[in-house]
Amino acid sequence: MTTVEADPTVPIIRITRDFQATPERLLRAHTDPELFAQWVGPNTMHTRIDHWDARTGGSFRFVSIRDGSEFGFRGCFHEIRPDRIVQTFTFEGDPDGVALETLWFEDLGNGRTRLRTQSLVDSFASRDAWLKSGMEIGVEDGYTKLERMLADGAV
Repeated sequence: MTTVEADPTVPIIRITRDFQATPERLLRAHTDPELFAQWVGPNTMHTRIDHWDARTGGSFRFVSIRDGSEFGFRGCFHEIRPDRIVQTFTFEGDPDGVALETLWFEDLGNGRTRLRTQSLVDSFASRDAWLKSGMEIGVEDGYTKLERMLADGAV
């Protein structure tokens, strides 16, 4: 089960989900462009990777597509370590809305990992717009696809 929480004091969205996978496998699912494209986003969309350089100092751009409509996202990988990713994230439809995101891969033992993410945006209005955008559906659908890929050994 995924939890999505809006911090009441700062414009942050926090997401937590436990996976039956090692931190290494979850990190790979987030940094390998072919794997990432298979699981990210809602079931009603598919993803095309335009640019992907998953290393500290690298950058990315991907496009989510539904019924011929394209939605671009881009950012920079500030730091990639075995236990976390720090990156920027921008929806190109709102180019001024740059989020600073941190993803932590917490080893729970017995092949389980807790993925915690935090997205800091520039205002409460931006945070609330993200939440109203259907983001939670995309997160839940995406993580469900990722769980299937992990169970099937695709990652």
